[in-house]
Amino acid sequence: MIVGLGNPGEKYENTRHNIGFKVLDALAGASNSVFEPVKHGEMCVLKHKGRILKLLKPSTFMNLSGKAVAYWMQQEKINLEHLMIITDDIALPFGTIRLKKKGSDGGHNGLKHIQATLGTTKYHRFRFGVGDEFSKGRQIEYVLGEWNSQESNAMDERLKRSQELVLNYCSIGIDRTMNFFNNT
Repeated sequence: MIVGLGNPGEKYENTRHNIGFKVLDALAGASNSVFEPVKHGEMCVLKHKGRILKLLKPSTFMNLSGKAVAYWMQQEKINLEHLMIITDDIALPFGTIRLKKKGSDGGHNGLKHIQATLGTTKYHRFRFGVGDEFSKGRQIEYVLGEWNSQESNAMDERLKRSQELVLNYCSIGIDRTMNFFNNT
């Protein structure tokens, strides 16, 4: 199960905080698949190299993401080692992508709720750098802000690279994918 974090609704569609949704939308679009409404979100099912990928965009808003993740893990009988969370990360420069096996929430409210709900930090996370071009006290405004023109111009290439990371993760595993993508 691949979970892209974001906030539902047009208001948030092109914000930095919604990069998880944006990556999943690109994956679904590339395979001519569509998201369908489900409990606590929208889901799309893809097949890749003999594997079934369940893409989930929670509708619970960022700060309650764990509710949707836990529900669908239980419904689909997904083990932790088959869960990837895609999230924005202000600690990484724009467009930088990093895959990790586990880690702290890094102050990210969506990850905090997932960690609290699942009772562990040992789940795979794909962090997409959104940069930290904000002044003190403006973090929320920044992550809920839309991409600037330079970021928008680079987005197609970064989304293609993100799709490659997700598909590689699903076919060759996390270790090989980390070796291949974490240095790019």
